Amino acid sequence: MSRVALVTGGQRGIGAAISEALKAAGRKVVASYAGNDAAAAAFTERTGIPCIKFDVSDFEQCAAAVQKIEAEHGPIEILVNNAGITRDGTMKRLSRQMWDDVIDTNLGSCYNLCKLVWDGMMARQFGRIVNIGSINGQAGQYGQVNYAAAKSGIHGFTKALAQEGARAHITVNAIAPGYVDTEMVRAVPPEVLEKIVARIPIGRLGRAEDIARGVVFLTADEAEFITGSTLSINGGQHMY
Repeated sequence: MSRVALVTGGQRGIGAAISEALKAAGRKVVASYAGNDAAAAAFTERTGIPCIKFDVSDFEQCAAAVQKIEAEHGPIEILVNNAGITRDGTMKRLSRQMWDDVIDTNLGSCYNLCKLVWDGMMARQFGRIVNIGSINGQAGQYGQVNYAAAKSGIHGFTKALAQEGARAHITVNAIAPGYVDTEMVRAVPPEVLEKIVARIPIGRLGRAEDIARGVVFLTADEAEFITGSTLSINGGQHMY
């Protein structure tokens, strides 16, 4: 029987590539999304991957979603915490709401979903968790105090939880993508984007598939000896 994988934010950008790569690797994938019903329906029609709508920052909504997924598809044995948002602004302009929104969605969601699948993974003595961090959680970024803090928190969260799960054969790892060719990055002014690419030794933006391959690797049954690690996939831009 295929292992069930939940990918949050799994029907757009990097998340979509992760969902499709896990399906190609033989996993039974469910993708979560936050708001765009039409895009989710189109993704399901194109890929055959079911989507479920809930707010990853809301613990009760997460609990209801996990219960529904496990009732319909089986126990979640692979969790990819990919969902994230940005609310950029320098400290002068950064409101408490902008701070809370990013921390709750990007970091709080890792707690919510890990908490809800953890007991089942412990009971089955198997689990694979991958949390998607960021190069900006490692190196920082101007105007992204909230985002950098959340992503940096993911790296610490990963290392601590990995220690709790290791003897139960639950691995917890993180991936820190660099600048990837997604809608968000394509919205950057061309002259700024040119400067970003110039700082990447490999000479190009990342592709969503580059990140997806890392997730497939870290969630393999055979990847048990890798836990508490952060895999930087950034073309050599930041070596950490």
